[in-house]
Amino acid sequence: MTHTLKSVRKSHFALILSTLILFVAVALHAQTPNSVLTGTILDVQGKGVVNATVTIRNEATGASKILNTDANGHYSADALAAGSYTVDANASGFGTSIRSGIALAAAQIQYVQLTLTVSAVTTQVTVNAGVDSIAAQVALSGGFIEERSPQSLISNNYIENFTSPVADYGEIVQIVPGAFSLSADGVGLGQSKTYFRGFPDGDYDIDFDGIPFYDTNSPTHHSWAFFPSQWVGGVDFDRSPGSASTVGPTPFGGSIHLLSKPLTSEFDVRGAVSYGTWNTKLYDGAFNSGSFGLFGGAKKSNLFIDGHHMSSDGYQTFNFNSRNAGSLLYQYQFSPNTVLTGFSGVVQLNSNAPGLNQTRCQAYGPSAADAANTYTCSGATAPFAGAGIKFLLTNNSDPINWLDYQYNTYHVPTDFEYVSLKSELGKGWYLEVKPYTYNYDNAELFSNATPITEASTINGSTTYNGVKIAPCNVQVSGILPCGVDKYNSYRKYGETLVVTQTSKLGILRTGLWYEWARTDRHQYPSDPLSNWADQALPNFAEQFWTKSYQPYVEYEFHVAPQFNITAGTKFAAYTFDILHHSDDGKTVGNLCPLGQTTGCPGTVSDTGRFIAWLPSLDANYRIQPNWSVYGQVATGSIVPPSNVYDYNHTPSASVPTPGLLTPPKQQKSTTYQIGSVYKGQNITLDADAYRIRFQNSYSSTIDNTTSETVFYLQPSSITQGVEFETTYASHGFNLYLNGSASNAVYSGSLNAGTAAAPYYQKTPGGLWVSQTPTDTEFQGLTYAKRGLDLGFFNKRVGEQHVDNKAYHNQAVIAPFSTVNTFVNYTIRNRSIFDQTKIRLSANNLLDAHNLQSLTLATKASPASFLGTNGTTYTDQFAATTGFSNAGADSTGIMSGRSFSVSITFGFAPFGR
Repeated sequence: MTHTLKSVRKSHFALILSTLILFVAVALHAQTPNSVLTGTILDVQGKGVVNATVTIRNEATGASKILNTDANGHYSADALAAGSYTVDANASGFGTSIRSGIALAAAQIQYVQLTLTVSAVTTQVTVNAGVDSIAAQVALSGGFIEERSPQSLISNNYIENFTSPVADYGEIVQIVPGAFSLSADGVGLGQSKTYFRGFPDGDYDIDFDGIPFYDTNSPTHHSWAFFPSQWVGGVDFDRSPGSASTVGPTPFGGSIHLLSKPLTSEFDVRGAVSYGTWNTKLYDGAFNSGSFGLFGGAKKSNLFIDGHHMSSDGYQTFNFNSRNAGSLLYQYQFSPNTVLTGFSGVVQLNSNAPGLNQTRCQAYGPSAADAANTYTCSGATAPFAGAGIKFLLTNNSDPINWLDYQYNTYHVPTDFEYVSLKSELGKGWYLEVKPYTYNYDNAELFSNATPITEASTINGSTTYNGVKIAPCNVQVSGILPCGVDKYNSYRKYGETLVVTQTSKLGILRTGLWYEWARTDRHQYPSDPLSNWADQALPNFAEQFWTKSYQPYVEYEFHVAPQFNITAGTKFAAYTFDILHHSDDGKTVGNLCPLGQTTGCPGTVSDTGRFIAWLPSLDANYRIQPNWSVYGQVATGSIVPPSNVYDYNHTPSASVPTPGLLTPPKQQKSTTYQIGSVYKGQNITLDADAYRIRFQNSYSSTIDNTTSETVFYLQPSSITQGVEFETTYASHGFNLYLNGSASNAVYSGSLNAGTAAAPYYQKTPGGLWVSQTPTDTEFQGLTYAKRGLDLGFFNKRVGEQHVDNKAYHNQAVIAPFSTVNTFVNYTIRNRSIFDQTKIRLSANNLLDAHNLQSLTLATKASPASFLGTNGTTYTDQFAATTGFSNAGADSTGIMSGRSFSVSITFGFAPFGR
């Protein structure tokens, strides 16, 4: 966790060394007629890449020299004849960077610096080639000269120095323009949800080293269940559907590419201890083997191992968290051109009530107002404690503490593994094959009881201040089904294949993503007071199997040395096979044919297939070596959630054979955007403008003529806006700013259907898209010098609207801000304890408790309308009036101020 500061020092040393080499070479100029090519190979964060392979080829004769960079990423080749040269650099875990047409005169010394991309899908591209920018090297986040869509590369320096030790990726991406994350129990202590450009979680891809990960029942994510920040070496946030080569279940709004830790050639052992507010503890140990040889052979192997334990009481009362996790990353270099990589990560999570929030009345009391809204509370209100759910326990003396957290448990083990083989095949061909598997296994027990006003006892329980405390009040077959026994488990197997070929004309990229998954899910009403005895029939129980196929092809045409155009298409195919078990009527019913009461089927199966062609077109023009402009048109889609198959098969006289006869279409999006990237010596500036039209999720109705369950896409949204991010660097101070402004509205639509499918869509156009801020701003000021790193950050999220998917019952969330500060000091004494770091951090320094999210308790009553076949239907989109906020609205409140102190220590080779 400490190699970043060390690398900064080494990059300074490399610069001094390079300068000395140049001076010596000039001094010897009169003594030799030969020429020299020298320089440094960097990654996108400006750090020297160790043991990179550099090939220097004379373009006329074909003669070449192959050498490797040193510990600072430096290389030098002398005794070169005058002529035109190509410098080609590559390293394990990186792509290839190529610089051609380097004119070298007799007895001339040239300095050529190349940057290798750490893109999640490794391709042969050049990142910031020829750009010598101090600001770009120290930027906490920013784009790159060759980008074809708005991208933010979040540096490892930001992750290690300016985020909480227990942060998840949701906290890391807060720095990106327009993006914001919500977490009710504190940073990294619960499942955070990230939003940007009007896209909620589930409307964009997230992958780790190019492998998409997501839930099978809906393409959403669990921010704390797979990849702790200790395993993340950087983040590439692409705010677009990407090009044709961008794979995943939801190339719709954008992609968050999580990158594993970079391996180094140096031996290093580190340990970290952290303690913070709410009794938050973190113990982490990391081992980096450096380059070593197997069985006494050549040093072709690298190994990185990390293990940690985290525990916390959490901001929410009694919402305890614990996580045990370990990962292993191994690389073996068969040759300078072929590398094998293996990764395995295992996480064990335990928590209480992670998804439960307080009501307005519980959060703010019955005083009739919060920061932005008015409401009323009827009767006495139980105070909020943790999840806001209270139980009567006979051994409790203080009713205020009647939250019994043992009734809300959450246990999730996960694992994630892949093997990657990358090879440069010669003549510009590159191959990467990456098979993988991962598992998610969520076993959850929780009570869905909520306090209600009740003046008398029910089921023998009592009340407190007029609030009924008993968790259950109605028996069903001897069971008090006020709890839920919930299970969601899936195992996936997949593979990504990348093939590229680079020539003078451009770069061919082709490949595919394939994935197979099996899922087992159920929810049983259960009695938490009787050792979680389950009801005989579930709310639902199902198994389903999914397959995803995404072959793609695209070509990046090098129209001119400064101008590239990329065109391509992707074929997105998705199959879904589900087996429903009979249930209590909540999902599919008892499955009996009309008039039959015995011998009913126990299961019913359905299948669906969804396909979409997703073309893309983009261009990048280099106005100057450090200034480019780009434009993009891209399409995206989302795999349907499993609940599009949740329909009731129970027959009746009016609906004798209900069923799902027409699977819905996939959601689609179309994105248009332009942007520019500038990398000056002391300042960088990235800016873009976008317009997106995207379809919203599904709703359904029953066709009373055909008894068919008809799913259809809800009205589309149009969001458009501008974004920017900039860094100014001078004398150790770095000022980082970003901002966004958007206009995001539902477009409105009307479809009265046909006689065969008389469903109805209707919504007033112009209403604001839910959970989309009018603007966001981020300000960051850092200072780095002589081992000291200081950081001050403020993130502001502008006004939002929420509508509970009714598209007209809109409530307002007022703007809110979060201030975080960090103080880090790294010991630099060239001893075995070199790079030991002490960290102090404060999140939400001003202890703000603003409303961040809101789920409305009420929405408009549906109106009726006359369908084209004369049948009366329900119109859930009919505009209504008279909506008001309610005290029972579920709220998400900013977690309180938290502090942490951390120390990272360990052993490093003497004199490093």
